[in-house]
Amino acid sequence: MIIGAGALATRARLFPVEACDAIMTFAQRFAIPCLLFMAIWRMDLAMDVNPALLASFYCGSAFCFAAGIFGARVIFRRSWEDAVAIGFCALFGNTVLLGLAVVGRAYSDAALSATFTIVAFHALFCYTLGVAAFEFLRDRRDTSGWVVRQIFRSLASNALLIGLVLGLAFNLLGIVLPTLLTDAIDFLASGGIPAALFALGGILTRYRIEGDIGPIIMVCVLSLLVHPAITLMLSTLVLDLGNDLTRSAVVTAAMPPGINAFLFASIYQRAMRIAASSVLIGTLLALFTASFWIAVLP
Repeated sequence: MIIGAGALATRARLFPVEACDAIMTFAQRFAIPCLLFMAIWRMDLAMDVNPALLASFYCGSAFCFAAGIFGARVIFRRSWEDAVAIGFCALFGNTVLLGLAVVGRAYSDAALSATFTIVAFHALFCYTLGVAAFEFLRDRRDTSGWVVRQIFRSLASNALLIGLVLGLAFNLLGIVLPTLLTDAIDFLASGGIPAALFALGGILTRYRIEGDIGPIIMVCVLSLLVHPAITLMLSTLVLDLGNDLTRSAVVTAAMPPGINAFLFASIYQRAMRIAASSVLIGTLLALFTASFWIAVLP
């Protein structure tokens, strides 16, 4: 509803799309980094950082990435470079803007600790895997190796990662902050998710459903159905995570491609229309698929 409100307000010209860019900048550079900082700072690392939880999520994530690459290459006859960009769409789910919101509303704030653990490794895992695959598979006559450095520079300046790293550092060092400061940070952080969801709706109105429908459907199936199914299987049949961690892991895995999937395609100038359409269609379909996973989970 909040995403739809942003889209309707923008479509009706009650709210300029440029203002959505500004709100998203506020959310991603200030409010949500504060949210992530406070969550990691307050986390009991010995209790919350569960290797089995990470394995259940990221094994499914890596499988969907590989399946997306080979599906795009073998079934849809795309170049290896396009195939990696398409596979990245199936790899990089919207775990922050949608994952935190959906898990928190579906269960409770306590369930968010598992999602925060997943989010803490998400950008680093996905970008490292995506860059490595692209550099390995791309045409070696291309001398644009500087793109790798560009991406890692962007990671180093990513406000979300900075918030996570600072939260981890403060946690490990046992730094205590005054209540006056933590109250202010919490107050700022509380607006991040709703503001970002409203802005996301407005930003999505820029995109059109373009490009090959086959790869788009493949990406949506991998992101919304295959990834959570693998996570559920590993969580219950192999790793025995228990109901609480399983719910958080599966619902987080069921999120659609995020804006970063389009940004990755834009950096390499590959499969950009497919990436944009996958973000748009996947976000719309997630209303139904996320509801399905929440309904079938214990």
